[in-house]
Amino acid sequence: MAEGRPATEPVIRATAMAADANPYGFIFVGWLMGQMALAAGSIASRRCGGHAPVVAADGFSFITPVTIGDEVSFHAEIVSTGTTSMTVAVDVWRRDRHGESTARAARGTYILVSMGKDGRPKALAA
Repeated sequence: MAEGRPATEPVIRATAMAADANPYGFIFVGWLMGQMALAAGSIASRRCGGHAPVVAADGFSFITPVTIGDEVSFHAEIVSTGTTSMTVAVDVWRRDRHGESTARAARGTYILVSMGKDGRPKALAA
C-alpha cells in the first residue's frame, strides 16, 4: 500500500473499546491483528466469491498506539494473486475521537486461500 493515507474507503471502521485495552489504555495488538484479518478476509471473499481463510500473516509493524475511544480504519487491498491464493496488504489508521488528528497505527500482510464448497482450494477466476 502507499506510504500516505489510503485514498480508498476503509473495509472496516471500528471504535477502540476499553474491553480491548491493556491497563495503560492502549489497545492490544491482538485485537488489531484480528480486525486486520477480518478486513483481509472481506476483500478476499469478494474477490473469490466464497470462503477465504487466512493461511499466513507476515510483515507486521505497529507504528502508533491506538487508545480507547480512537476511531480505527482498516484499509485492505489485494496486492498479488496465485492460482488459489491472494496476498492482501492491510493498513490501519487511527483518528482521535474528539478531533481530526490521524496517524498510521499498523500495517501487515495476510495470505488467504480461495476455498470451494468441498473444503478444498479453488482456483481464482481470471
